[in-house]
Amino acid sequence: MALEAVVFSGGFCGYGAGIELEGSNACWAASLMIPGAEVPRGSSSLAAPPPAVHGGDRGGAVVVAATSGAAGRRKRRRARSVNNVEEAETQRMTHIAVERNRRKQMNEYLAVLRSTMPASYVQRGDQASIIGGAINYVKELEQLVQSLEARRHARLRNPVLDDVSAAVAVPFADFFTFPQYSMSVLCPHGPDPAAAAASTDDGSDTVADEMASGSKHSAVADIEVTIVESHANLKLLSRRRPRQLLRIVAGLQGHRLAVLHLNATSAGHMALYSLSLKVEDDCRLSSVDDIAAAVHRIVETIEQEEEHKEASRS
Repeated sequence: MALEAVVFSGGFCGYGAGIELEGSNACWAASLMIPGAEVPRGSSSLAAPPPAVHGGDRGGAVVVAATSGAAGRRKRRRARSVNNVEEAETQRMTHIAVERNRRKQMNEYLAVLRSTMPASYVQRGDQASIIGGAINYVKELEQLVQSLEARRHARLRNPVLDDVSAAVAVPFADFFTFPQYSMSVLCPHGPDPAAAAASTDDGSDTVADEMASGSKHSAVADIEVTIVESHANLKLLSRRRPRQLLRIVAGLQGHRLAVLHLNATSAGHMALYSLSLKVEDDCRLSSVDDIAAAVHRIVETIEQEEEHKEASRS
């Protein structure tokens, strides 16, 4: 006997009541109701049955709707905007052009720098060799300028003043811009022994001059330190002492300051030292004032030892 219609009054699998199937659809409904029922071969055009939902009528409908909605959102992919793609491509091409111009300009500057130096300073044509040769060439020029200054001072020396005072007042004056320590704080244009003694005894003029110049008064040396990242440049003018340079270098190494370049020039009883230093990672001197103070202590120690030796000899 053929089954013409099946009506689920209570709602089949959570779908509302009143579902009516006729014809071949009735076979599908019967297969859900009767275990072991088979679907006729002619019913292959039926749509896939909805997933079964357990629970009440309304709750089941909500779960099915949420599940189908989530599946739809997961499959949904946000299409990339055409404007974003074009903007990214434009930025990439701009970056490539800027980098190409930077490399071209750098190569041009390196070629000009190489042409201004003697060929002996550049053994190879790579960037590191050119820059390293330029550093050595500049240091040699600095040494030459200091030597010329010493010769000029020897010719223009004032015979009225004693050697030490004249050397302090005149030589290498242009080599110090903002020294941390200076022997000429009290007498920038030449010492007056009487005025210097009066200022030293009073003490007020010394403080005023130090505040005006930004330098601390020193009786042993002019010291100026500049620093860029982990490299420092030291200029030191002091009275010549035996083995003084060796002891200064040893003291700097004790403070974890490696000497990269060194120039030494003498003028009368005075000596000018120009040193390029590498500040090591474990160095405790973190500022120009710290380095200048450390160098000043080294020179003071050397001066005190030499004075003690001279006193013992006499």
